[in-house]
Amino acid sequence: MPVVVVESPAKAKTINKYLGSDYTVLASYGHVRDLPPKDGSVDPEHDFDMKWEVASDSKKHVKAIADALKDDNALILATDPDREGEAISWHLEEALRNRKALKKDTPVSRVVFNAITQAAVTEAMKNPRQVDGDLVEAYLARRALDYLVGFNLSPVLWRKLPGAKSAGRVQSVCLRLIVEREMEIEAFRAREYWSVTALLATPRGQEFEARLTVLGGKKLDRYDIADATAAELAVQAVTSRDLSVQSVEARPATRNPSPPFMTSTLQQEASRKFGMGARQTMQAAQRLYEAGHITYMRTDGIDMAPEAVEACRAAIAGRYGKDYVPGQARVYKNKAKNAQEAHECIRPTDMAADAEALRLTEPDQKKLYDLIWKRTLACQMESARLERTTVDIGSRDGQVGLRATGQVVLFDGFLRVYEEGRDDVVDDDDKRLPQISQGDAMDKRKVTPDQHFTQPPPRYTEATLVKRMEELGIGRPSTYASIVTTIQDRGYVRKDKNRLIPEDKGRLVTAFLENYFRKYVEYDFTADLEEELDDVSAGDRDYKDVLGRFWRDFSAAIAETSELRITEVLEKINEVLEPHLFPPTEDGSDPRLCPHCGAGRLSMRTARSGGAFIGCSNYPECRYTRPFGPPDAEAEASAIPPEGKLLGVDDGDEIRVFKGRFGPYVQRGEVTEENKKPPRQSVPKDWVPEDLTLEQGVMLLTLPRLIGQHPEDGVSVWANIGRYGPYIKHAESTSDRGGTNANLDGIDEVWTVGMNRAVQLLAEKVASRGGRGRQAKVLKELGEHPDAGGAVSVMEGKYGPYVKWEKVNATLPKETDPETVTMEQAVDLIAERAAKSGKKAPKKKAAPKKKATARKTPAKKAPAKKD
Repeated sequence: MPVVVVESPAKAKTINKYLGSDYTVLASYGHVRDLPPKDGSVDPEHDFDMKWEVASDSKKHVKAIADALKDDNALILATDPDREGEAISWHLEEALRNRKALKKDTPVSRVVFNAITQAAVTEAMKNPRQVDGDLVEAYLARRALDYLVGFNLSPVLWRKLPGAKSAGRVQSVCLRLIVEREMEIEAFRAREYWSVTALLATPRGQEFEARLTVLGGKKLDRYDIADATAAELAVQAVTSRDLSVQSVEARPATRNPSPPFMTSTLQQEASRKFGMGARQTMQAAQRLYEAGHITYMRTDGIDMAPEAVEACRAAIAGRYGKDYVPGQARVYKNKAKNAQEAHECIRPTDMAADAEALRLTEPDQKKLYDLIWKRTLACQMESARLERTTVDIGSRDGQVGLRATGQVVLFDGFLRVYEEGRDDVVDDDDKRLPQISQGDAMDKRKVTPDQHFTQPPPRYTEATLVKRMEELGIGRPSTYASIVTTIQDRGYVRKDKNRLIPEDKGRLVTAFLENYFRKYVEYDFTADLEEELDDVSAGDRDYKDVLGRFWRDFSAAIAETSELRITEVLEKINEVLEPHLFPPTEDGSDPRLCPHCGAGRLSMRTARSGGAFIGCSNYPECRYTRPFGPPDAEAEASAIPPEGKLLGVDDGDEIRVFKGRFGPYVQRGEVTEENKKPPRQSVPKDWVPEDLTLEQGVMLLTLPRLIGQHPEDGVSVWANIGRYGPYIKHAESTSDRGGTNANLDGIDEVWTVGMNRAVQLLAEKVASRGGRGRQAKVLKELGEHPDAGGAVSVMEGKYGPYVKWEKVNATLPKETDPETVTMEQAVDLIAERAAKSGKKAPKKKAAPKKKATARKTPAKKAPAKKD
């Protein structure tokens, strides 16, 4: 009985159902071996020897496969049909041979199937082969390159750029794309322009809109109407003339469906339509594949198997009629860059089954399957037939011309099922026009000028980023999701409203790499290296030659950075980012001159946390800082300067807010020889110090607030804000280290809490800790808790009697005599207190299990005595 190995237990379960009891199907749970993260795992000095290690989590899975092979002397490797799957099969075979789990005569074969269906699995089993050595070598080359870059470049980053985490071969190039787009946006300067639109009516009173295209007999360009004055003159030119239709042109047009999905287009469309990230999309697709609902989801291929095409056409005819089925099946040319990724497109395994028929319950899987199903059906449907109409309207003197465009859908074709999403909204002029004839006089109902500004290029979404990487030839289908996810996990990029924005760390890493390792973040170099690796997978290039050429130049670049000092690196980055960090000022003054001390120069600094900021070179004499990035006039105005921000004057004293070593605080008056410690008070964490008002500052400086004297012992009770938030204190003074503290619910209660509430909180605090460790006196024993067990007692407390059960202490109401408290009253008080404090409430004890009746052992008969 052969042992079949796949990656996941879900896949194993499905395949086991198809193969039956004649096979043992086990899961490897992904990769079983990897390069240990230590020096020497890839040795360039010894022909790039690679030292592999079985992961600790994988040892038990390898052992399970080895144990199964003791009884079943045949191994079938059925991992995924791509380079990674081939590598997993190779690793498994190597690991099992190292364990001596494979005998010399043990047959080992490799099978691949593009879909987990009974037909596909059965057919694959009839066509076994050996592990593809070319694909394995392509994997080895990529893994070695990623190790050599990451393990050698990341330490350079750690030493030269505090806070940087690591650098990857392709991730760094992807990060550069995002950073450069952000710099384009920051450098963008909007340009004003105007357009003029007229609401016109036909002789039959039907209204439509037309835009001004000719003015003064000249065709208008985008910026010809530059300001409001020019726009008003254009409006007058239109309103002062009679208009009529000069030409009506109706042209037939067709729209063809998009090809079926491959990995990159699936990720893009899921992002556009559902806002799903690349990793989220691939996880949902993986589950659908393992369940046998779709074909393999990592592919560069867009071709479809002939039998799938026929099934698709049959499903279209059955659902929508023969008019929607083209005379000839559509053929999509495969655009794969290399054979190993050239699988079939991503499609349903059963064309007749929509999402409802499969009864999918997981939302992501249901949405994604519906998307794949519709796209696949649409790709084999008839084209949509349209009629596009252009109407030109003008004045007799030819000085003014307007144009209206629209379209009519004559036959919806594939649009009945699916239309591809767009990354950016465009005016497609797809509105419908009324019946218009040449020579018709147009009635001007309204002429409107509209102001516009040019827009910066949009930030990347995960969809547009994957599309751009694909265009540049960076990465491959199996890597897109991990690349985009990694740069976010490292804190180099954040996602906001589905747009990718570089963080300070990401900008700094990119600036560093562009200056000291420019070749290795160039788009062409990375794309060329990807093609060389594709050549390896096709058997056209030796992978160790690729590694050798790369390492020779890369190791030299690493060596050149060994003498770099951190200050030198930061100053270089200052120069590179100067247009961004220190843009020219309006008055022409030096943008790097410190605005506070007027002598120091501003430069970028890095904090141990990895963040960056702008600081003055005169530190510590001048403590001016501002956030990393260009200066923000509004932020500068509201920022707290080193000498403090003046909130106003109260009682003749200046009230200022400062940023101190232990956080922001307010201060009354100045530090002088006579008054070295003026009144100060910390600003609560929930308050924004830059937005603090004079009223709030004065309120804070009234603290600590004396509530009054405790009615029992006459000792003062105070309200204040401390390190852990608002609280009350029962002590002679707030500086007294003794006494009792109790937390308040909110900041506002510091100024409103009264004595009754304070006494209650203090009593509860004392009761909860048994009077600071002293043995509390028992006033009355009530017995065992009727529901949960455990002793219930009435205790004497410093601030009054209370009921105690385990760790719950409930204060008795003032009018209640401790001697008259019943168990029923105590249980209610305990339950109420437990609910308020969030402690474990008493629960009913489980009924004791009945003991099984012991069977009596029959007494042994005494042996008969012999006479």
